Amino acid sequence: MPSLSTANHDGNIPTLEIPRQYNAAYDLLYRNIQAGRADKVAFKDDYCSCTYGELEDKTSRFANALKGLGLRMEDRLLMCVHDTVEFPITFLGAIKAGVVPVAVNTLLTQKDYEYMLTDSRARVAVVSEALYPLFLPLLDRIPTLERLLVADPNNIHPDAIAKLIDQADPDCIIAPTTCDDVCFWLYSSGSTGAPKGTAHVHSSLIQTAEYFARPILKITEQDVVFSAAKLFFAYGLGNGLTFPMSVGATTILMAERPTPESVCERLITHKPTIFYGVPTLYAFILASPDLPAVEEFNFRICTSAGEALPEDLGKRWFERFGIHILDGIGSTEMLHVFLSNSLENVRYGTTGKPVPGYELKLLDDEGQEVPVGETGELVIKGPTSAAFYWNNRTKSRATFQGEWTRSGDKYTKDEDGYYTYSGRTDDMLKVSGIYVSPIEVEAALIKHTAVLEAAVVGHQDDDNLVKPKAFIVLKNGYNGDQELADELKAHVKSLLAPYKYPRWFEFMEELPKTATGKIQRFKLR
Repeated sequence: MPSLSTANHDGNIPTLEIPRQYNAAYDLLYRNIQAGRADKVAFKDDYCSCTYGELEDKTSRFANALKGLGLRMEDRLLMCVHDTVEFPITFLGAIKAGVVPVAVNTLLTQKDYEYMLTDSRARVAVVSEALYPLFLPLLDRIPTLERLLVADPNNIHPDAIAKLIDQADPDCIIAPTTCDDVCFWLYSSGSTGAPKGTAHVHSSLIQTAEYFARPILKITEQDVVFSAAKLFFAYGLGNGLTFPMSVGATTILMAERPTPESVCERLITHKPTIFYGVPTLYAFILASPDLPAVEEFNFRICTSAGEALPEDLGKRWFERFGIHILDGIGSTEMLHVFLSNSLENVRYGTTGKPVPGYELKLLDDEGQEVPVGETGELVIKGPTSAAFYWNNRTKSRATFQGEWTRSGDKYTKDEDGYYTYSGRTDDMLKVSGIYVSPIEVEAALIKHTAVLEAAVVGHQDDDNLVKPKAFIVLKNGYNGDQELADELKAHVKSLLAPYKYPRWFEFMEELPKTATGKIQRFKLR
């Protein structure tokens, strides 16, 4: 079991000491059995619930079933599973066996899955029943794929994992993994192009809980948690699996896509105390004509990640519900949040301060630290950095540079140590020789009463000079015409330096996004 020491070599940053021989799934499960929580509900989905004792039994049986199929340590198992109890069973059972689960987005195309199966060389894939028709043709097209198993809550499908679990031995020999062995992969969300298989080691899961969930969220076994971000996403995996299991809390899972209606239904029915959302969802909930009353909710804390939380949105949420949204930033590469606001110090419009245990720097194009108040690329040093990108040496070298990981995000830091997001390195615009943050322009746009969502990218004018262009999703009842475009230009000019206003407007029904809520600006460009 891991132990938390008081400080590292510099005397003030806590260090989590992980034993050399260590299995992440065994730790997350055994700590709850040892604490007497075998009969407590660990996960509750739309179909059933699963106690910690049942989860321990089913993951052991699934680990043995995988061994029975001939899978060995370090073999990959691709899992495309909705947020049901089958997800933690598959994920943790594979890790117990030393098999590497590769969790992927459930909203992709067959072409995407073919790429990921070919790239990862997964020998087995576990897929939700609704996704089975997408995967079945791939058995004949991908030589390395040997078997399809189905996560079927009703246990009807002939290849349902529940059938294998029922037939398997409950006594499991835990794979003799080390803290530095590759534990699982996540594919990057694709917000900047082709997804990359990001490999994380066994020690990283519990470290995200110890560095973020305990001190920042103050999570305890009394909490009930609900994450709109899905488990296949790094943010969702911590929110809905690692964090609650680290303390014995209960997780509410939802298989369907998160809409204001479906999310509010779970918030009202199950009364979670911790709600993990994304800015787009918070905006849609506040804009909903059926916005629930304050007393219908029970959360004590809300978090946001994936996109910068606009200052106005955070303040409106607090005014409506009396609960702060803790905006933070994490990444697939760092596994979870490393920069965040805290309950003691919420400053809307910023992403907060470094999570203790992580060091941050802002660098210019020459790799030198920028002065306070100037924009630079954020780089991070911390214990949860991924080991590498699979089969992508060039990208690995560019991102993972010694102890530091490049984020590709632009930030400024003020005199008080708060960081403010300025966009991606490839999103920043240079207008008349001056950097313009699209995030700043977007934040100004959504303060207009007609605007629900906004995305700003660079667009060349007739002189091939880059100027801001805005893509707008309007609230119900507003029409996207030239009169409104002129009004929005004047609105931005009234809030920002005049050169920052968008020269063009395109009104859309919706913005292109990843399943985790990130706007895909490269598509708009």
